[in-house]
Amino acid sequence: MTSHPSADVSDARARLAELIRAKSFSDDREFTLASGRKSWVYFNMKPTMMDAEGAHLLAALLLRAVRGTGADLVGGMELGGVPLVSIVAAASFSDGGAPLAAFFVRKKAKDHGSQTRVEGLAPGAALRGRRIVMLEDVTTTGGSILSAVSEVRESGGRVDHVVTVVDRQEGAAAALEHEGLTLTALFTARDCTDKLLASVDDPAGIDAELLDIVDAAV
Repeated sequence: MTSHPSADVSDARARLAELIRAKSFSDDREFTLASGRKSWVYFNMKPTMMDAEGAHLLAALLLRAVRGTGADLVGGMELGGVPLVSIVAAASFSDGGAPLAAFFVRKKAKDHGSQTRVEGLAPGAALRGRRIVMLEDVTTTGGSILSAVSEVRESGGRVDHVVTVVDRQEGAAAALEHEGLTLTALFTARDCTDKLLASVDDPAGIDAELLDIVDAAV
């Protein structure tokens, strides 16, 4: 049987949404997000990133998004961006394209060692003139990734694209566009939470309650 790439991507995306819903989504209490906002809809992507199947699917789908940008490097903000850039770099070694090196940006420089915010570059390597795609696990207002992008640009890197696993749709796309960045998301918050309706015996019983929460959050 002939394999159709579009069908493979669709299947991978559907399976990844199931894993995110099972391992990384919570709506049982109010959480404080990195942006400082409060929300009952919370995504902790780390359990999905650390799951073998989840990491495999994330690497494939993120790499597919990155390949169309002509990037030389992938970067991310600590902590959530570190496993993402690592798995994408590893996947790039065997997909037939040019291997992509990876790095991450610390929230603040250490007071010892290299004392730099940019970590992971080989000795003698630099960001200047390199085409870079920044990766993020969950994007809300865009503040965290914009801080990382600013550091990369100050180091001479060329950044035009950000790829996120989940866009909460709380203003990030507009904020990034204002800074000359295009945001690509594998999922929106609504994409992932809608999967709940297909995973219970009586979706009608929770439809209105859950969707009211999701609509208020996104």
